[in-house]
Amino acid sequence: MKKNGTLNSDMAKLLADLGHMDQIVIADAGLPIPTGVKKIDLALTLNDPPFQKLLDILIKEMEIEEVILADEIKSNNPAQLALIKEKLGDKPIHYSSHEEFKKQTRYSKAIIRTGEATPYSNIILQSGVLF
Repeated sequence: MKKNGTLNSDMAKLLADLGHMDQIVIADAGLPIPTGVKKIDLALTLNDPPFQKLLDILIKEMEIEEVILADEIKSNNPAQLALIKEKLGDKPIHYSSHEEFKKQTRYSKAIIRTGEATPYSNIILQSGVLF
């Protein structure tokens, strides 16, 4: 039995398989999942698990090079944006329209769906390298 880190087998495999510049998405409960993109559904009920809990886990377990957010988070969910910025430190953040964000998710290795029920609580995490 695995002793530490992510116990969800789909997430553990996803993280182990990531290469440089691969992207994964943490999604709120409402983000559409494009056909053909793997969905890892963690949602139990609205707001469970919350977006921030999954972000905390992935920051610990993944080498994050940069992130993409929907521009609309700035005006529609500034509290979530502030928490993201605090947790990511100096990682580059790129913004696009929500429509462009949804298109970009088509190229992700997987979308991990949370129960988050606040607007624009979605993030694309791009994998970096350890060396």
